[in-house]
Amino acid sequence: MGDTEDRDADFTAYVRARQRHFVRFAFLLTGDPHSAEDLVQSAFARVYRKWSSITGSPDAYVRTVIVNEHRSWWRRTWRHREVTSSELVAHQEPVAPPDLHADGDLWAQIATLPRQQRAVIVLRYYEDLTEAQTAAVLGCSVGTIKSHSSRALATLRVQMLEVTA
Repeated sequence: MGDTEDRDADFTAYVRARQRHFVRFAFLLTGDPHSAEDLVQSAFARVYRKWSSITGSPDAYVRTVIVNEHRSWWRRTWRHREVTSSELVAHQEPVAPPDLHADGDLWAQIATLPRQQRAVIVLRYYEDLTEAQTAAVLGCSVGTIKSHSSRALATLRVQMLEVTA
């Protein structure tokens, strides 16, 4: 096998192993299963181009690409439409969003948070990243992460008290 074939095989194996996880992660960012799948496919397309140069954890790199791609979608005034023609995608079963029924009220409230606060909450508590790792993914300071986290948690406390009252 040549270098390109090895890279393709490695990338395909990685996508098969991690796609469900990243679609769940993207769903928590977008709140929509279809947008989540589109977001992950866009991110994987970007990651594929850099696959041979990624050092360290590919998960961290993919998470960063997903968050940045999600940001850029919101900055655009138009939505791009993509047609998936990948054999890998064509054979994948649809990925169900995470089971939010157990914590449905909480996830419904998280979905109402501003985009940056929601991203911080998902990265810190769903992805279990440290403040420094979250700051690196979002491209901001640790202080900004602490601020967004504090505001989001305060909002969620008030909203959850209203739900249970």
